[in-house]
Amino acid sequence: MSDRIIAACDGASKGNPGRAAWAWVVADAAGSPERWEAGPLGTATNNVAELTALKSLLETVPPAEPLQVRMDSQYAMKAVTQWLPGWKRNGWKTAGGKPVANREIVEAIDRLLADRDVEFRYVPAHREDGDHLNAIADQAASDVAVSQAAAGTALGSPMPVPAPSRATSAPKAVRKKPAASRSTGGSTRTIKAKFPGRCPCGTPYAAGADITKLEQGWGHPECRA
Repeated sequence: MSDRIIAACDGASKGNPGRAAWAWVVADAAGSPERWEAGPLGTATNNVAELTALKSLLETVPPAEPLQVRMDSQYAMKAVTQWLPGWKRNGWKTAGGKPVANREIVEAIDRLLADRDVEFRYVPAHREDGDHLNAIADQAASDVAVSQAAAGTALGSPMPVPAPSRATSAPKAVRKKPAASRSTGGSTRTIKAKFPGRCPCGTPYAAGADITKLEQGWGHPECRA
């Protein structure tokens, strides 16, 4: 048993941007899923959905309670544990000088994290031996992205049942720190985008544009650094 509240959150976007939703699930003292909530976002990006899920979770857990947040979005987790202090110092500009995407949600999360004991744990998505709470949050977000109807324990909805998953990887934990450097890296392979999309920097790219795999998803090759 942990002295922390254990929870997971996730977001989904069917098209990125597309029909989107956020979700979170909170465990009981034994680590079993106890309550959950999911809400529709209309048309939004996956990053917006992931950040909104975290914001909603922080709003529902009392600030005095130590919390462990499990999530499969490296973008959302790194945004608030690594990049946020630098963004604030740079006047809400990225290391590349571009405006920070989704700034309003990130600022709200920053306020909710103030003076709280929160541990973030990255868990790979869709793994057979992956985190069960995250799998439930993932399924809830996916279902509500399609239905665009709020659901959850308070509304009498049954606990979502995760779809079958694939092979595996071990979770990693990271503590929120007051300041940290922005992470860089990603694949050096560049391809032509088959469909339009949105770079993690927040700027869209068109079908046929050169894109590469970044740590937070596919995006502009110049955003690799």
